[in-house]
Amino acid sequence: MDLNRCEKYGNFIAKAFCEGGPVMYMIAFVGLLVVFLIIERVIALQKLTVDKRSLNENLFSLILRGEIKQAIAFCDSRPAPLTNTLKEGLIQVLNKRPDEEVQVAMDAAVLRETPRLEGWSSFLAVFGNVVVLIGLLGTIGGLIQSFGGIKFADQSTKAAMLSAGISEALNCTAFGLFVAILAIIAFGFFQIRIGKAINEMLESSMNLMNLVVANRDKIKY
Repeated sequence: MDLNRCEKYGNFIAKAFCEGGPVMYMIAFVGLLVVFLIIERVIALQKLTVDKRSLNENLFSLILRGEIKQAIAFCDSRPAPLTNTLKEGLIQVLNKRPDEEVQVAMDAAVLRETPRLEGWSSFLAVFGNVVVLIGLLGTIGGLIQSFGGIKFADQSTKAAMLSAGISEALNCTAFGLFVAILAIIAFGFFQIRIGKAINEMLESSMNLMNLVVANRDKIKY
């Protein structure tokens, strides 16, 4: 790699990318995938989550009055994994099914809705591990270039070749670690958000079940 060619870049990141060699394109590609997944999950989770407290206040008040059809319509007006789960239970209640079948329907809905919440977020952990290995590949390549080529070079070019190889190794390591850290932090954040949403579905389904059991005599079919 010619370091003089990279000197024309005034921007630090552009210069480092140039000095990192061809492996930096692989790191950049994985980095773009990571950013795309982060943006996609942020948007998706905003659409797929609802305010549990507000939902329970409105929905449970309808159930207390025995208005199951209105409760189902309320869930339809706010489609999300939480409302879809509760809706499945309410449909069984409206069909006069036993309590066990109501709970089974909601449990099945939780299993069905969970993949929608998770999406492709698990790939963030995969990309985090892969990009570290890609960065290591660039590091090894840079070191091989540094110490493998200088033994055949003349005295005037040895220092330049050594500098170029070490620069490539360090830049690949740094950029690979940066993308990996971003991916792993995002993965942990989404796991917390997804786990919270799943817990809300389970908690709300149990609350709805208890409410239905205690107020079956008020239900309007």
